[in-house]
Amino acid sequence: MGAGIAGATVSFGLARRGVAVTVVDAERPGRATPAGAGIVQPWASAATGEYYELYARGAAYYPTLVEQLAEYGSTDLGYRRSGALVVADDAIAVDAVEARLRARQPRAPAMGDVERLDAAELQARFPPLHPELQGVWIAGGARVDGRLLVAAVLTAVERLGGTVRRGEVEVRPGARITVVVDGDVVSGDVVVVAGGAWTRPLLALVGESVDVEPQRGQIAHLHVAGADTSGWPTVGSVGDHYLVAFDGGRIVAGATRETGSGFEPVVTAGGVHRVLDDALRIAPGLATATLVEVRVGLRPLAAGTVPTVGELPGHADAYVATGYGAGGLTMAPVLGDALAELIVTGTAPFALPAGIRPPPS
Repeated sequence: MGAGIAGATVSFGLARRGVAVTVVDAERPGRATPAGAGIVQPWASAATGEYYELYARGAAYYPTLVEQLAEYGSTDLGYRRSGALVVADDAIAVDAVEARLRARQPRAPAMGDVERLDAAELQARFPPLHPELQGVWIAGGARVDGRLLVAAVLTAVERLGGTVRRGEVEVRPGARITVVVDGDVVSGDVVVVAGGAWTRPLLALVGESVDVEPQRGQIAHLHVAGADTSGWPTVGSVGDHYLVAFDGGRIVAGATRETGSGFEPVVTAGGVHRVLDDALRIAPGLATATLVEVRVGLRPLAAGTVPTVGELPGHADAYVATGYGAGGLTMAPVLGDALAELIVTGTAPFALPAGIRPPPS
């Protein structure tokens, strides 16, 4: 249940292991995956403990995912290892990020080289940046297009014999959870509930609960005319603002983190103002860029815990995969494959998350 990055990657893991899979999705407005910016760079995060370990494991898994999808003809993912910058106008803040990266580097070979850069070197890699910033270069940083990635994963699932059904979805309680799409019962031996921000109301229908709430994120898409942005790195400021460069002059700037937003995937004047103000503060060269669109996603925010991935107690052969928050495009593929392994063999390849809230990034 759910065709976002969480449900799609569990489905792909199951289909690769010979399981007949049906993916169902209600296509609710505000799904997080299509709106996600797609940064794959966990190593500079202030997160620690279990959350960071999952975050880093997810980034290291990406080359495997790309190779697996290519086997089934799914190659257009918008994925590129183009490097990443973390920038600030405060040398002490950059010192702290660099120290964190170098401390983690021995256990994170996917990080690649780390290099301190001055303002001129930063602008050489991302020309619109402010001329008075300092920063750190992370060679292993990457980006991925969430829309393309999920489409590629679901295409691979179908090529493996799986089915994708879209329509009105409901669940019915019982010893086994019953899934209904447009009035038709979808039979199955196992149900995986991966409904993103809607997982909690879905489970409430069968008398269960998961500690996840929607968090609205507004993300601006800009176009820089005449610029070859294909090789530009991602940029993160010290804090929670970022810029992600894609081919064709497209720059993604984000994002708001509006906890308590409810299920309201709307663009607000204040949200757009904040995103653009943050973008132009670190990259004033984007002032002449065209504002193409603003995407809104409702992240499934785990209120007090890391993602919930594993068995649903009290229901035969039912599992849950949700609560990825802003880290879904990085973490979901590796956790989805691990959950598929647990379902098929009874044993996960590593401990699935049980619940510790990450600190602010």
